[in-house]
Amino acid sequence: MLKVPRPGRVKTRLGRDIGMVTAAWWFRHQVRHLLRRVEDPRWRVVLAVAPDHEGMQSRVWPARLERWPQGRGNLGDRMIRMMRRAGGPVCVIGADIPGITPQRISAAFTALGRHDAVFGPAPDGGYWLIGVKTGSKLTKTALDGARWSTEHALSDSRAALGMDRVALVETLADVDTVDDLP
Repeated sequence: MLKVPRPGRVKTRLGRDIGMVTAAWWFRHQVRHLLRRVEDPRWRVVLAVAPDHEGMQSRVWPARLERWPQGRGNLGDRMIRMMRRAGGPVCVIGADIPGITPQRISAAFTALGRHDAVFGPAPDGGYWLIGVKTGSKLTKTALDGARWSTEHALSDSRAALGMDRVALVETLADVDTVDDLP
């Protein structure tokens, strides 16, 4: 899931530390590196883009990659929409996590062989990855009640999904502020 890298629309907390233009530049290059790392013949990479129209038309991202508009709603609404559309097994990742590798994504898909859902925790209480065995069976409200951008995001999401067999994979940090930069 990613946004078009426009100053003031992406990485705004980071932008308060280093400037909005520099933060958008960082995000654009982070995503480019991420896409090179995660393209793998074992899975299909789809860009869930926002804003919808601009993201679908943008020349910033590689044209060879399929794009889906995220649509309206909060982060949970948009992630559920993408997982339902994908069917399953499906993993959704954020674009601002420098530590994502094909091995870490593979570990998440492997976990879905024995579990109904998987999360990649973040040190701040959120998560860098959410995956489900069968996205098409999720309800549209499967992540309702999650407190996004708080230390409760993972625990709230896990409870909202209501699945018994949930795996956790490696903890990775996202980049929100200058202190998070590698």
